[in-house]
Amino acid sequence: MPELPEVEVVKKSLETKLKNLTIKRVNIINNKLRYKIDSKLFSKIKSQKIISIQRRSKYLLINLNKNSTILAHLGMTGKFFIIDNSKKHKTSFYYSFKKNDIKHDHITFIFNKKIKLVYNDVRKFGFIKIFNSADVFKCSHLASLGPEPLSSSFNSSYFNKYIFNKKTKIKDLIMDQKFVAGLGNIYCNEVLYLCKISPARTVEKIKKKEIKKIVKFIKIILKQAIQLGGSTIKNFSSTEGQVGNFQQKFNVYAREKTSCRRSKCLGIIKKVYTSNRSSFFCPKCQK
Repeated sequence: MPELPEVEVVKKSLETKLKNLTIKRVNIINNKLRYKIDSKLFSKIKSQKIISIQRRSKYLLINLNKNSTILAHLGMTGKFFIIDNSKKHKTSFYYSFKKNDIKHDHITFIFNKKIKLVYNDVRKFGFIKIFNSADVFKCSHLASLGPEPLSSSFNSSYFNKYIFNKKTKIKDLIMDQKFVAGLGNIYCNEVLYLCKISPARTVEKIKKKEIKKIVKFIKIILKQAIQLGGSTIKNFSSTEGQVGNFQQKFNVYAREKTSCRRSKCLGIIKKVYTSNRSSFFCPKCQK
């Protein structure tokens, strides 16, 4: 599943290409995504202009000029294609795909300037909904989300207060979207490795100086991943058709049975399951 950096890359790409375009019509090819598409709501956004595109956690918010917001989640395999009909050849602005992939196109937004936005999703775990802009942050998807990890609200003081009297495992905590929004399995593994903390350690045993390190490395890792275009795991690539490069910097994720990359550490990366999610760590230097 795309995590915060991958969704941020898509958000920036869409904003660059779609801002100020007007929706001429919406073609719903298949309405059976994670949630059934309400065709009546989608018909009401005709003639509305995109004024901005935001990201909240792993969600995309496409804001329109008549108080409507398109809320999208990519699920496991969701992708957006941008197609410029005025050109005969595909440009670098959208995915490169084969003819057989067309069967996974579910929604097409047709804009002015002969531009289309296509939502493609092989497994159909993603969704697209329409909300009143004033109410979108109150919806069930967004209402209970924690602070954005790159914001000033996510800091060691907040961290300390949140874990008071809690005994959950540290990896479960930083993956909890109510605690901090947007982090997923890939980046949590990498953060804990850099902090030399075992994913199985409980938060009551995390020292204050370690909390500062966790906050620091979460911000560093996410910024690096965004700069590098995210991580290409299985089906994800950016809206420009570029693959992410952060996976080349993985220290532990998907590196089980390989040597720890820390100098002078003789540990071997181990894979275990923490709350039914794969955890990769070095048992020698992560305690």
